[in-house]
Order: sequence, then C-alpha cells, then structure tokens
Amino acid sequence: MNRARFFLPLLLLAAAIADAHAAEPIATDRPDFVESSQTVGARRTQIETSVAWEKDDDTRTFATPTLLRVGVSDHWELRLEGDGWLRSAGAGERESGVADVSVGAKYHVAGSGEHGPSLAWLLHADLPSGDRALRGHGVRPSVRLVAEWELPHDYALGVMPGLVHESDDDGRRYTAGILGVVVGKAWTERFRTFAEVALPQIARSDDGGTVALLDLGGAWLLSDDVQLDVAYSAGLNQRSPDHGVTVGLSARF
Repeated sequence: MNRARFFLPLLLLAAAIADAHAAEPIATDRPDFVESSQTVGARRTQIETSVAWEKDDDTRTFATPTLLRVGVSDHWELRLEGDGWLRSAGAGERESGVADVSVGAKYHVAGSGEHGPSLAWLLHADLPSGDRALRGHGVRPSVRLVAEWELPHDYALGVMPGLVHESDDDGRRYTAGILGVVVGKAWTERFRTFAEVALPQIARSDDGGTVALLDLGGAWLLSDDVQLDVAYSAGLNQRSPDHGVTVGLSARF
C-alpha cells in the first residue's frame, strides 16, 4: 500500500473535529523554511502534512513531509517530524521507503513579542529510524532560535539561525550552521505570501558545502483551523537542488 495514503485519514479526522471558534487562527511551521515562533497551545494537536517534489540534476525525489505538534502548555509543544514516504530516482538507480523521523520540542519564550520580537527555541534530534537505504548515521541533534517581527502594512520578518551536528554517508560527524530569513505579507485575513532565503546547511566543502535556496509561496486559511499552502524553491548554488514544489494541508484540533 502506498504509505502516502496513511496521512489522508489523519487530515480528514482533524478537519472534521476542528474547532471553528478557535481564539486565534492556525499558525503553521510550513510552507516556509523559517519556523513559526508560536506553539499550538495547551491541549491542542496540529498536523502539517504535504507532498513535495524535487529535481537535482538527473535525480527526482518525491516525499510526504509531515509534522505532528502536540501542545503540553501555552509555551511548550512536543514535535514528531519526517519526510514520510520517500522515492528517489536518477542515474539508473531507484530508492524508496520510509525516511528517518525527528523528535523535538519548541519553547515559546514567555513575554516575547510584547515589546520586541516573538522568540522561540527549537530542539530536535533526527533518529536513524527509516528504511535501510534511507537511514542516516546515528542521532543528529540540532538547535534553532526563531525571531519574528511584525512590521507596518501587514508585513512580517522572520530570522532563524541554528546549529546541527550531522553525519555524512560514511558516518563521519561534523557541525554545520543553519540560517533562514523570510519576509511575509498578509494580503487579507485569509491569504498571505512569503519570500525567503533558506540555508539548511552552512558547511565546509569537505562536509558537503553550503546549501542555499530561494523560496516563494503562499498560504490560505480555509477556516481558523485548516490551512492550504503551496511553495516553490530554486537552488542558488551548485550544491543545492535545482527546483522543488510542495503543496500542503495543515489542521488543528
């Protein structure tokens, strides 16, 4: 059975029991690279899932990135994330299966956003849990700080620096930087767009080099608890994927 179908019942269930009278509209961590500084709130659960296609030279990759967020208080949430079912084909080779998952937590800094940026810390650990052909080497921890500013005329600015302790295909460990900068614009109460520069890896050439992307996209609120989004990415250097497209659906309940 195609594992991508696993997410459809979850989304239908979330949409069916979504609270139409939520105090605030859903705030998602997708489709941009820079995460939101907001948590989902106490006793709330949020699913953010998607389909994603990427081209890098002759290699084409299809995945189903999904993030589960569970609020344990107004400032803390637990997170389970992964690329879901993944298929890669190119140069006469094909691989498919379930990708590694990441477990983590987000802490929204109490009091932030009142007289300055809204802040949040994210701690994650990628686990070697996927199918053998797609499994990474060892646990890869990361830490990120998100800062968001509300600007005049319904613009917003987000910045996300971070560090990740990664491993290459041979299992050699190295530390890389992370950086994302996004500018968003709310055109209506239900529709927003964004443009960002994302650097998911800032590393020496011996460690795979720096990956840099230009991301453009938008999101529509179908209700206060359901969001539809789309995004396009283009590589900014030779070490980055050439093109990518994602379409996602998020629901809170």
